[in-house]
Amino acid sequence: MELTPSPFAPASYPEPPEVAGVRLATVAAGIKYKGRTDVLAVVFDGGAEVAGVFTKSKCASAPVDWCKQNLGHGRAGALLVNSGNANAFTGKRGAEAVKLSADQMAAAAGCTPEEVYLASTGVIGEPLDATKFGAVVDGLVRDAVSGRFLDAAKAIMTTDTFAKVATATAKIGGVETTLVGIAKGSGMIAPDMATMLSFVFTDAPIKAAVLQKLLSRGVKDSFNAITVDGDTSTSDTVLAFATGAAATRGAPEIAEPGDRRLFAFRKAFDGLLLDLAHQVVKDGEGARKFVSITVEGATSKASARKIGMAIANSPLVKTAIAGEDANWGRVVMAVGKAGEPADRDRLAIWFGDVRVAVEGERDPDYSEAAASAVMKEPEIAIRVDLGLGKGRDTVWTCDLTKGYIAINGDYRS
Repeated sequence: MELTPSPFAPASYPEPPEVAGVRLATVAAGIKYKGRTDVLAVVFDGGAEVAGVFTKSKCASAPVDWCKQNLGHGRAGALLVNSGNANAFTGKRGAEAVKLSADQMAAAAGCTPEEVYLASTGVIGEPLDATKFGAVVDGLVRDAVSGRFLDAAKAIMTTDTFAKVATATAKIGGVETTLVGIAKGSGMIAPDMATMLSFVFTDAPIKAAVLQKLLSRGVKDSFNAITVDGDTSTSDTVLAFATGAAATRGAPEIAEPGDRRLFAFRKAFDGLLLDLAHQVVKDGEGARKFVSITVEGATSKASARKIGMAIANSPLVKTAIAGEDANWGRVVMAVGKAGEPADRDRLAIWFGDVRVAVEGERDPDYSEAAASAVMKEPEIAIRVDLGLGKGRDTVWTCDLTKGYIAINGDYRS
């Protein structure tokens, strides 16, 4: 399957900084793809605090079950990720595969199997041959080095057309800490905790319980506020790891979520998650437009979110955007079907800075030329004012093109 690069693909990548206590390595293990890396191993020297959020799918993958089962321990020694096979809907063999994978990685990394976190992405329903990990994990641990986050992001790609990496810094107690995140995701992207795979690494000395609160809160307006196609994956996983290595430079340990010294870090952490989430949407399968949808004047933020997602997931809205058609009637349709409080005669809609509808009808000063000019831009902002209250929310999506059909029609071939 030949993929056309996203128009939002970076022309170049700055070298991500190292995160003390984190070593990475990748390898081509032949899980599915030929001639490219498909396995990522991360080793945490001295261990790391860990937090995670996972898909709410009732058909969750075996790796998701494994991680959820072990997350209560709050400690990680290693992370093993593969692309090409999701190890989802694989029954008893799937559970046996994750156990073998964890045992093999634990033996190589010198930690317990319960301290090994796993993630798989790719085809659903195909058994995963975990013996392929046994042939490579010793070499991965031996060859693991600091940095290499870009290589790590490339190894976990499936239909992605570019690697997704984000970095940030933040001071805790006057000491600078580093954050680096990677993600993969292009299709089967709809929020239900997070969407796709993403891994965040930091040297900040933050306890697992605090890290969990940061992550659970942070995904709400980042990974949970994006959609490409309205489909939630069986494998969605976001894991955050904190090595605590910055403590050797004087950073204080953060053991309470209300600690004021966490303010700058929380802001940087949330910003990094949002950056990665936006990159996923910009690499949506076949996408050529990046679209923000803001709903305001709703009865609540939750109501605004539901209406925003009704617009963002509408095939008619998304195909109009793909055709650069300022068809605001489709936005009206999506608002009306959302099942949330709305008053037709109070509704106003903007494409960019162009108001196209107001008080239940077309804006009297409507300009087709001005609205069409907005739709030709690569990034488009749609705004809806319901005129009912103070609820406000923003979600992000992309257009729906023939490329999406081509990719998914050939996905298993």
